[in-house]
Amino acid sequence: MSKGVKETVSFESAMSRLEEIVGQMESADLPLDKIIDKYEEGMKLLGFCEQKLQAAEKKIELLTRNKDGKWQRAESDPVGAEEPGQPEKSGGEDVSLF
Repeated sequence: MSKGVKETVSFESAMSRLEEIVGQMESADLPLDKIIDKYEEGMKLLGFCEQKLQAAEKKIELLTRNKDGKWQRAESDPVGAEEPGQPEKSGGEDVSLF
């Protein structure tokens, strides 16, 4: 867990706080030392969110059909991982499992 972020914080509340910090930093009302404090807090929250996302990715499983048409479970990391020699999917193609 990232230092400075409590384990009881949810991903959603951390993201909400990050958005709040960005808004505060974009305003011209904060002095430089406060902007640096907000930046440090934001970086801790960002690290926390990245860890949560990595943990979620490890848990994700994808249902796919094999060549025989039977359902099989495949471990995650489908994002950007094309099989060698497989054609790329076009962006307009809808994919549905059901």
